[in-house]
Amino acid sequence: MREKNTGNFELSDPGLSVILKNGRTETRLSALIMGLGCLLHKQVIKGALYLAIEIAFVMFMIRSGFRSLAMLPGLGSVPQKEVWNEELQVYMYTKGDQSILILLYGLGIIMIIVLFFVIWRAGMRSVYRAEMLDLAGSHVPSFTEDLKSLLDENLPYTLMTPPMFFIIVLTILPLVYMICMAFTNYSRIDNHLILFDWVGLRNFATLFDRSSVLGGTFWRVLIWTLVWAFFATFTNYFFGMILAILINRKDTKIKAFWRFCFVLSCAVPMFVSLLVMRTMLQPEGAVNVMLRNVGLIPAGISLPFFTNATWARITVIVINIWVGVPYTLLQLTGVLQNIPADLYEAAEVDGANQIQQFFSITLPYMFYVTTPYLIATFTANVNNFNVIYLLSGGDPVTNLASTAGDTDLLVTWLYKLTIEKQYYNIGAVVGILTFIILAVGSLLTYRNSKSYKEEGGF
Repeated sequence: MREKNTGNFELSDPGLSVILKNGRTETRLSALIMGLGCLLHKQVIKGALYLAIEIAFVMFMIRSGFRSLAMLPGLGSVPQKEVWNEELQVYMYTKGDQSILILLYGLGIIMIIVLFFVIWRAGMRSVYRAEMLDLAGSHVPSFTEDLKSLLDENLPYTLMTPPMFFIIVLTILPLVYMICMAFTNYSRIDNHLILFDWVGLRNFATLFDRSSVLGGTFWRVLIWTLVWAFFATFTNYFFGMILAILINRKDTKIKAFWRFCFVLSCAVPMFVSLLVMRTMLQPEGAVNVMLRNVGLIPAGISLPFFTNATWARITVIVINIWVGVPYTLLQLTGVLQNIPADLYEAAEVDGANQIQQFFSITLPYMFYVTTPYLIATFTANVNNFNVIYLLSGGDPVTNLASTAGDTDLLVTWLYKLTIEKQYYNIGAVVGILTFIILAVGSLLTYRNSKSYKEEGGF
């Protein structure tokens, strides 16, 4: 608690209980009439602003806030109806409840209430501070002085308010809205797209049930997602490391040229490269045509790059190596160049060969420095929408009852569930489970790594 001595009083940052217990009558009344204490302590503009905020909040809640909150538990009950209009000789639709708007408005009002509480608490602290200054015979700051303080001692609040506002509106509100969707039956199933209800944990139970179509698909896609992320991360890492070591050797000539050759592909947008490769690997694409022309495969036969599940999975992993290794090469080149040279000199004196130096010095140092990078790369590959969707589109689909193909990841399956199938509730559950798996896995991996436990070890 920060404290300032003001006369015989201690001006601190008290809690609400202290303010309501020790404050005078005008301070306590300010809990009901915001800004009253500021007005009595001659902070007229500040007090008027607090009072105006309270009046606006109360009027808003009376006009629409309480009604929206009351509808939130039921998410509406009046359906849209089709009525024949005799005069116009057409069918017209009566306005019914829309659960999606009721949920959105309800969450928005809850956040407005939280924001009002924050402003109310700030007002109570401001009144108590003015009371303490007044009792101490000190100067009570004017509204102009309070504004100037926003550019001086209160500058952090000034700088943080705009980004916090946009984080709440553009990140937190949509995130909470999506989480709420997971506990409803908002989907095309049984036509719950306009009116839907709360269903608790039923959607989670459906995904964890292996005997259901969605449950079986979820576990299959989850296992492939983890396998894909593992190979996509470590194949890029080790191939990039090998390239970086080879180029960084003392005997390698024109190092800059070789780095330029491998990094040149980074100049081409990844989605262009993926679409080109997808075209080349089609049954009548350039690769199959070339293989037939040189006699490596019989005429009329095509390699099933995207029509066979095993081939398709191997193909996306290999092409991911091609598009990902240059980025890893750039990352690891800088790490290699920062390994202390005296470690290698000492190892040579002790008689260690290059393989022993690699496993005793290079590899441990690389893992130590790049563990956070590996965790971030693994997380990015779990959510690697571009490579899978643009390259294979999730194909092939070997189970027609399933909503996912054999190369679909959780993120591409989520896209198909929501955009193509309109199973918004199941998509929300998949999003939540993906977040939980990645968050828990990343935290446990990092906290048990040497990068965390032995900081400064090298």
